Amino acid sequence: MTRILIIDNDANRRTAMASELREQGLEVSEQSDLILDTLSAADAIVAVDEMIIEALNSVADLAPTILLSATPSVKASVAALQAGAKDYLALPASSSDLMAAIERATAYSVRKPVVASEPVEMLGSSEIMDTLRQRIAKIGPTDSPVLILGQSGTGKELVARGIHAASNRSHAPLITLNCATVPPNLIESELFGLAAYENRQQESIGLVEAASGGTLFLDEIAELPASAQARLLQVVQGENRKVGQAQSLPVDVRIIAATHKDLKALTESGEFRSDLFYRLNVLCLELSPLQGRRKDIIDIGERLLAETCRRLNKPGLVLGEQAKEVMLEYHWPGNVRELSNAIERAVILADDGAVITQSLLAIEPTPPEQPEGMREAEDSQTSLEDYFVRFVQDNELLLTETELAAKLGISRKSLWERRQRLNIPRKKTQQRGPRESS
Repeated sequence: MTRILIIDNDANRRTAMASELREQGLEVSEQSDLILDTLSAADAIVAVDEMIIEALNSVADLAPTILLSATPSVKASVAALQAGAKDYLALPASSSDLMAAIERATAYSVRKPVVASEPVEMLGSSEIMDTLRQRIAKIGPTDSPVLILGQSGTGKELVARGIHAASNRSHAPLITLNCATVPPNLIESELFGLAAYENRQQESIGLVEAASGGTLFLDEIAELPASAQARLLQVVQGENRKVGQAQSLPVDVRIIAATHKDLKALTESGEFRSDLFYRLNVLCLELSPLQGRRKDIIDIGERLLAETCRRLNKPGLVLGEQAKEVMLEYHWPGNVRELSNAIERAVILADDGAVITQSLLAIEPTPPEQPEGMREAEDSQTSLEDYFVRFVQDNELLLTETELAAKLGISRKSLWERRQRLNIPRKKTQQRGPRESS
């Protein structure tokens, strides 16, 4: 569970903010004054600027910090961000704005190196998966950049972990960053670090430096701003230059990048640097969607069922034959992520020891094939939207908005925007306390 610390000497405002965040399933503690000893226990800090601004350099090193200001200004926001704040909002801040800021701060500021000393297991006995495992075994021991292409939910991060585990760098960190989660004005300092200057005595270490000797996995690389693309090109060439630093320094890090977009088309339109594309595209893996790997669907589904039952402490559940048949007939637009969501929903709703049925999975057989153009249009516009509507309506009473967004693999802001576009207003629920970690 995400732990938030609110620092504000206005008790009424502090209590109101804490109540709103707890309703979203966050664990919230409150302070009226700045107490440094308590900061390191928080995943993110929300503070009114006059309470913390002078200590921001040291505070920001302990946990990502979001500043709220009653008298906001462009000059003050720039100074706060340069001093280490992750976000700067005007008071009064809406619940949605505050949650979006917390999501951004915790998404890209929590650095969890993964040291993979053992091979990463990839389920599936299809020829496609056998070929993928063979290619990972060959690619892993090299230091060449890798570009992973594939639809959302096909397991791009899992493949990146597999490459790292098979490399000579497996003893060193694998650090991941989803480029779509970081505000464009902050991504360069987060990736490449921030040099010391007059008002900031201490340098900031970026993810490139943190991954030194290991691997840096950049998901959704197509979302990287142009200025950051230029700096990343230097990293691929073996040098890193921090923001505010005149000189580049040598760096030893392997870059693995991934995207669900057509990166070659983006280079042709000028939206992505062609020189960076060709540097990253030394080795390329294109992941197959789940519907192209029918032989693997049941294997993956049964493993997900076993893991989910163990995690939720609901033993004895099995997939029924009817459920298996529908799983094979369904087109899975959300790929493995959608399969995982369907299995988890079924486990939550099933009685102990029950057989998982089609109704618990909440999927329907895919209609007969239509002409190519009509099928593509339906897949891209109708199927994904139908899945989104069905999943939100089925789960919004069980999950918070943050949890719903995480299950769907999108940001909380994107969830809100899709709710508005598809006319799915959020149902009013009873106020809930902090949720149990699962």
